[in-house]
Parts: sequence; structure tokens; C-alpha cells
Amino acid sequence: MTNTDSAIPALSGGWSRKQVLAHLIDSASNNHQRFVRASLQPSLDFPGYDQDGNIRVQAPQEADWRLLVSLWAEYNRYLAHVIARLPASKLDTICRIGPNQPVTLGFIAEDYVTHLLHHLRQIGAA
Repeated sequence: MTNTDSAIPALSGGWSRKQVLAHLIDSASNNHQRFVRASLQPSLDFPGYDQDGNIRVQAPQEADWRLLVSLWAEYNRYLAHVIARLPASKLDTICRIGPNQPVTLGFIAEDYVTHLLHHLRQIGAA
């Protein structure tokens, strides 16, 4: 995909592939912290996520598509490594994220992959 094509709105609501991929990079970054912190603490309280605000501040429309793809791909390779090594004894750690209902670390790890695949399908990458 070209840099120009990746900037064209591709989803209802007007997000481009660049913006969706930036959202997935945010998801990787936020969940990386959740995976590690919840593994080290008896519970986790983490702030919510303002997806529109994050996209606005980071301005992925102005970033190079290859940079976004490379960052996303390498970050997720590393997260696969981290997730595979989450201690089984910590998968039931209670995590509170913003105003949402508490969930377990195990749920967060599984939901991360589900969320990732959902968005990759949206942009035609899965």
C-alpha cells in the first residue's frame, strides 16, 4: 500500500488505515504496560483511553506509512514474546481500566489479540 492510499479514509467515521494502525500502536503501548504492571502487582488500576484524542495528538496522517507498519509489526512481535511469558499465577490479577468493569489480566491478553485482529480485518490486512 502506498503512503497516499493509506491516508484515505477507509472506515465509517472517516478513519484512514494510518489512523487505524496508529490506534493499534496505542493499543500495543497501553497493553504492554498493563501486561507488565499487572504481573508485578496484586491488582492494577490504569487510566482509560481517549482514542480520538490520541489520534489527534499523534497525527498519524502526517507519518510515513512504512514507519507505522514497521513500528506496529516490531512492537507486536515483542508483545507476543511478553504475552507468552505471562506467569500463569498472575492471569487472574484484577485490572481496572478507567471507568470499565474490572477484568483479569488473562482477559486483557486475550482481548488484545481479538481487538488486533478486528482492526486488521477492517484495513484489509488480515
